Amino acid sequence: MSNLPTLVFIPGSWHQPTCYNKVTKLLQDQHKLKCVLVTLPSTEGNPAATFKDDLDAARGAISSETTLGRDVIVLAHSYGGIVGNSAIKGFAQPPRAVTASQTQPSTDGHVIGLILIASGSTLTGLAFMDPLFGHPPPSWRINSETGFAELVASPREFFYHDLPDEEAEFWVSQLTTQSLKALFESGEYTYTGWKDVPVWYLGTLEDRGFPVLVQRMQVGMAREMGGSVEHRELPTSHSPFLSQPEATVSIILEAVQAFTGKAGENKVHDRGKAIVAPKATLWQPATWFRFGLPLTFGRIIGRCIVIYSWGRRLVRSR
Repeated sequence: MSNLPTLVFIPGSWHQPTCYNKVTKLLQDQHKLKCVLVTLPSTEGNPAATFKDDLDAARGAISSETTLGRDVIVLAHSYGGIVGNSAIKGFAQPPRAVTASQTQPSTDGHVIGLILIASGSTLTGLAFMDPLFGHPPPSWRINSETGFAELVASPREFFYHDLPDEEAEFWVSQLTTQSLKALFESGEYTYTGWKDVPVWYLGTLEDRGFPVLVQRMQVGMAREMGGSVEHRELPTSHSPFLSQPEATVSIILEAVQAFTGKAGENKVHDRGKAIVAPKATLWQPATWFRFGLPLTFGRIIGRCIVIYSWGRRLVRSR
């Protein structure tokens, strides 16, 4: 098919986009999907690099495709999720209703979907660290002298514990620095892109950096706040694109089919027993605790945010 969407890949903190190489090779060679890799300025050794710099890099990659009339699917991992969500602003398909001011249809492409891997649900106006009240988790610390976030946890255990030792050490050697500014500042540029396009969320069951229960809560929260989120999980570390690239590709292809309504070269084969579609079912009590409770708790958080936002707007309108 000649009109397949372009996939724009955004990595997480400390990571180069080459971490996606296994997945992009399969997608390009076997499924004829164009893949564009984004390098985040905040991971290039400059402590002055900001979230806005990362955002501009992602938006530039998207724009380079949409201006050629190509639709785009954004795929983002971990911290890259807040970049990917925010980069969608203004690129989603506008409502079908045509206003009087629209005289000619646009020839540009649009962002038609978002795939998040072990990431959070971005909220407009909040920087990456704002939900944690500016306190870093135990896995990394603030180095005010260098301006970088420094890993305290073993990178191998944190990111790649399910990879063979030699391969894990190679990927550890590929990790870069991560500027603090990108994590703590520029909340005015963040955006809830997951409200503008359908989302597929890939959770990581054995994640030692971002617990899967928190991931499920994020999914529940987004759904309660109006997001259209399809949910899948793999029994992997924080980096499923390295430890289970074939299964990751199967989920990506499912998402592409859902976003486009087309199969073609993207036809999904047997996705394997490793892939789980989280759902609480009445006749399986264990699923009530594994999936039902965290998803429900996430919905409660989402409802509280909606009520708070509504009340805040009401007070400001008076």
